[in-house]
Amino acid sequence: MLTDAPSLLITDDDSAFRETLDEVFQRQGFRTLQARDGEEALRIVGRETVHVLLMDMHMPKLTGLETIRRLKQLRALLPCILMSAHLDETILEQARVVQAFSVLAKPMTSSEIRSIVRRALERTYNWRFD
Repeated sequence: MLTDAPSLLITDDDSAFRETLDEVFQRQGFRTLQARDGEEALRIVGRETVHVLLMDMHMPKLTGLETIRRLKQLRALLPCILMSAHLDETILEQARVVQAFSVLAKPMTSSEIRSIVRRALERTYNWRFD
């Protein structure tokens, strides 16, 4: 069970999108971290407490799926939410194989993404929200 503020890592090569999500979740009381790509996300998870990961699919260096696959080797229970503006059946199947918690199509509403993140915290850590 978590007792402090939940920590959320937002990984996307679009800085404006990262900043928008950062603001949304900070207003909700989250501790937020940001990464520009999958390699940076791996380094952050290796040194910081991260409860949920938001991961863009299409990024330089490592795709979101490649990053999730590597992260699951380090922290198998870390809930990873994959986001993509270009979803297809192949990506959805690969996300299932790497055990992504959920897949969201961009653009999404702030209420959609907040709901998925809260569900990940509730299911993974038994975190309760008022």
